Amino acid sequence: MKKLTPVFKISAGVMLILVIIGVVWPDALEKTTTNVQAFIANAFGWYYLIVVTFFVLVCLVFLITPLGKIRLGKPGEKPEFSRPTWIAMLFSAGMGIGLVFWGAAEPISHYAVSSPTLETGTDQAIKDAMRFTFFHWGIHAWAIYGIVALVLAYFNFRHDKKGLISATLHPVFGKSMDGMFGKVIDILAVIATVIGVATTLGFGAVQINGGLAYLFDLPNTFYMQLIIIAIVTLLFMISAWTGLGKGIKILSNANMVLTVLLFILMFSVGPTLFILNMFTSSLGSYVQHLPQMSFRIAPLDQESRNWINSWTVFYWAWWIAWSPFVGIFIARVSKGRSIREFVFTVLILPSIIGFLWFATFGGTAISLEHHGVDVISELATEEALFGVFSNFPLGMVASIVAMILIGTFFITSADSGTFVLGMMTTGGSHEPGQKIKLTWGALLSATALALLYTGGLQALQNTMIIAALPFSVIMLLMTISFIKRIFQEGKNLGLNEIENQDEE
Repeated sequence: MKKLTPVFKISAGVMLILVIIGVVWPDALEKTTTNVQAFIANAFGWYYLIVVTFFVLVCLVFLITPLGKIRLGKPGEKPEFSRPTWIAMLFSAGMGIGLVFWGAAEPISHYAVSSPTLETGTDQAIKDAMRFTFFHWGIHAWAIYGIVALVLAYFNFRHDKKGLISATLHPVFGKSMDGMFGKVIDILAVIATVIGVATTLGFGAVQINGGLAYLFDLPNTFYMQLIIIAIVTLLFMISAWTGLGKGIKILSNANMVLTVLLFILMFSVGPTLFILNMFTSSLGSYVQHLPQMSFRIAPLDQESRNWINSWTVFYWAWWIAWSPFVGIFIARVSKGRSIREFVFTVLILPSIIGFLWFATFGGTAISLEHHGVDVISELATEEALFGVFSNFPLGMVASIVAMILIGTFFITSADSGTFVLGMMTTGGSHEPGQKIKLTWGALLSATALALLYTGGLQALQNTMIIAALPFSVIMLLMTISFIKRIFQEGKNLGLNEIENQDEE
């Protein structure tokens, strides 16, 4: 093993302490995280909405301006991965488990349990449910990932900076980023990454357990989730050992195949015309209401504000906490792409795929309940998808495929996470040592288990919102640094020179 860096020692030590506290004093940790989460959601909800919308606007600027011609690498440098493999890798890292977990559960919750407009069970509630689901999983989510990945790839591959969060802040803070201040920035990024990935692994374990409980009447308990995480940990460590070009690449492509199969199956046997109509109508409603939803904070309506805190603020915090991990990973696999191609592919394409997914699975769940066929909303969140499948031919086959898909997404998320954490704690190395990656793999699984033991899904969500706040400030600074540097480069080269130079 290479010499351990201070960033590794401190961040790993902090996470180990969190795991120990979660095991020894679970009630105290749950109470503390609940109180802190409530304070952050109420006091900084407005801030989350504004800062995330700012990231969207910055990304769109580089999509439409001549600066989008600039390449994330040296002029003329070719991408390392083919476009289909690149899309599969960024999609698996960015959304995998979340889409499967919330595909049916979120739309049915907005429709029948807790509506964003406080009107449940009606035709209008269906429209609101799909529109807000699109909002939570659309360009805002991917802009958070995209801005971190864009900044990192630009500085790393075009200007030969280290693949570290701190390295992107040189245009703002100068050489202070090479000292203790820079290490603090990287430690905060590592902690946010561990919590973000561990939370998602917790969701994956809960849903696999939910599927087993629904289909085979196995117990839905923490100890079952412990067994699931232990098995998957072994598998993703084997994958991590094989490296980026083998394990993650193979599993990412397998994920896409299984995702497409599951989607085609549900689209075919489900209410196909209803799905297509809901997708089209919801897409138009999403675009029409996007500015209003982006800034909706409900200052005079406490019930609506509680809904926003529980859903929108939670999601923005989740994406922010995940952004150092997903951002570094997407940056690593995006070398050689132009900024315009990068922004379009990272923002628009995955959003459309996500919208189709939610229209299919969420639309089917809503259709079943709205027409009195089955009551999906009374199932546990992690069982909603399997409840939908049970109403159709090949439902058992679809459920088994879904659990395999969750497992492979689980593996690729954890695998990618260990790779990224290895990079972040070895000075930005593109080939972190195996022992470093395995150490982070063990800590990721232990953190997920500690949070599940402390308070299940609620503890996962609380910790996510807390971890996201400090890193959102770092993201703002990264964006300002990037804008300062790239506009300076554009001015120095001249826009015509940029086009000529990067299209050679």
